[in-house]
Amino acid sequence: MDTWLLNLNVDKCRSVSYGRRHEFSNTYTMSDNVIAKVDKVKDLGDTFDSRLKFDEHIDIKISKAYQMQGIIKRHFIYLTPDTFVVLYKSLVRSHLEYAVCV
Repeated sequence: MDTWLLNLNVDKCRSVSYGRRHEFSNTYTMSDNVIAKVDKVKDLGDTFDSRLKFDEHIDIKISKAYQMQGIIKRHFIYLTPDTFVVLYKSLVRSHLEYAVCV
């Protein structure tokens, strides 16, 4: 950071150790500040936990898709099937397909 004159907010930095065992006792520092150790981190809308299980990520995405489906039901009372398909593909399916490769 100092060599390349990069300004990073150390308070927003987190450290995650990935693996089956959580016996890692490494402490990382930046500019003499200790980086907080967490069990999960959210990056670009994806939730990564220390065991690389994506249960929480999947639950969040499904919940968001249900919210969008509820918005369609509440605000668009009289829908033709074609209109529903367009709304579903743009509002609901987009949440379900985001980061599906993960």
